[in-house]
Amino acid sequence: MRQGSAQVLDIVGTVARLGLAAVWLISGTLKALDPDQTYVAVRAYDVLPSGWVGIVAEVLPWLEIAFGLLLLVGIGTRMVAGLSALLILVFVVGVTQAWVRGLSIDCGCFGGGGQVAPGETAYGRELLRDAGFLALAGWLLVRPRTLLSIDERLESRPVVRSGEGRD
Repeated sequence: MRQGSAQVLDIVGTVARLGLAAVWLISGTLKALDPDQTYVAVRAYDVLPSGWVGIVAEVLPWLEIAFGLLLLVGIGTRMVAGLSALLILVFVVGVTQAWVRGLSIDCGCFGGGGQVAPGETAYGRELLRDAGFLALAGWLLVRPRTLLSIDERLESRPVVRSGEGRD
């Protein structure tokens, strides 16, 4: 691959990494700022035992914020992208099962959530949006190399093996 092509791919990866970081930071922060509404949103999916609803509602915002911060600085990009893809797939399954079961809920993906009037659901749009987020995570899984990341600095650091470089 030519040097110019690699640079373009690095730029695309950087945009994907920072875009996915923004998604997690915004969604996690909005949920963390309103924990009661996050609880309502998680409960509205009607899939978890009542004891688990509170745990998920408490942990989810901080998990999303952690993913966002790790991606923002570029630490463990491939691993965080894989975990992001798994979490997004859980969201896709949640929204899909709500749609199939005829529940009328707002996903609560970016705050809010819970019951809505039957005509106010946006499942198709939510799934398309999540497919876009999944594409960002997929790109980073396949090609985690990005600019302006700690991963990049660690990759470019020379490895000194025991006994090498000594006089």
